[in-house]
Amino acid sequence: MGLRTLAAQGIAWLGIAAAMRASYVHFEWMHPERNWGLLLLGGWSLYSALRPSRGPVMQRNARHLNVKPPAWQQWAILAPGTLRTAALGLLVLASAQPQSNSSIENMTREGIDIVLAMDVSVSMLSKDLKPNRLEASKSVAYEFVSGRPHDRVGLVVYEGESYTQVPLTTDHRIVLDGIQHINSGRVEGGTAIGMGLATAVNRLRKSDAKSRVIILFTDGENNAGQVNPRDAAQLAKIQGVRVYTIGLGTIGKAKSPVRMYADGSFEYDWVDVRIDEAVLRDIADATGGKYFRATSKAKLREIYEEIDALEKTRFNVFRYNKRTEEFAAFAWLALLLLSIEALFAHTLFRTLP
Repeated sequence: MGLRTLAAQGIAWLGIAAAMRASYVHFEWMHPERNWGLLLLGGWSLYSALRPSRGPVMQRNARHLNVKPPAWQQWAILAPGTLRTAALGLLVLASAQPQSNSSIENMTREGIDIVLAMDVSVSMLSKDLKPNRLEASKSVAYEFVSGRPHDRVGLVVYEGESYTQVPLTTDHRIVLDGIQHINSGRVEGGTAIGMGLATAVNRLRKSDAKSRVIILFTDGENNAGQVNPRDAAQLAKIQGVRVYTIGLGTIGKAKSPVRMYADGSFEYDWVDVRIDEAVLRDIADATGGKYFRATSKAKLREIYEEIDALEKTRFNVFRYNKRTEEFAAFAWLALLLLSIEALFAHTLFRTLP
């Protein structure tokens, strides 16, 4: 009987272990230290399995008649002890007060509306940035937009004139696609910095975002358009728009387009790099922004990272936690097992006095 009794107690402990594991997965414990009581129960269970017992009446009668009970009966007589152990284990788990935790989270953001104002004049095809200024600026702008999933972003491009490539939107797939399809030579040649800035300010005019930002970069001087860059900066200031300006190009000379052939290709020559840094600084200073000079793609990436750090989106998170007591299920199941054990012990498996 010893091995059978140990096996029966093992079944009870498998049930207790399964209940405990499920509880640790789905619930939290108010008093987890009370589960150490299972060690005491384990000692008592082992002692009960190994100590001699007079056994139920049917077992004693079978021995008296020198009849070996069938195998099912030999296992059945162990049911009360097994049920008792399982019930006591469940009561220990119930005493530790398992609780379910339901959490409701409400997140609001203080969004930032950002417009990229990108110079796409022919000089942006200069090769001092690899593969050229335009492709380098598109690549880094793509990374910047991809890293700001919670902001509305728009895209303005300018040469001798300016136009909106993508209006403000939260659908960054459209913005990223717009960046990829930027090309030089779509409108009249030249560099209309004032027009590009004014168009970007106009895209933000009706924005209700708490923070509105323009990132404007150029590789030259304002030589086209009807709007003076400093006047456009005053418009941005009135609208509460902050402008970060970037001068793009090496210091000295750069291999730049000087002539276009009939087939659309360009002849390149070494040309002095002229960026009106004074105007770009004035624009940034007037609007509370900052001026940067990018002489390489790596430097341009560093600039975007700095702007990204300066213009962090703020999040307000409200979290409500509700805890529900779950010990009742363990207690009721333990009571049911004890009731069945008591029924068996006083009827079919009644022990001798």
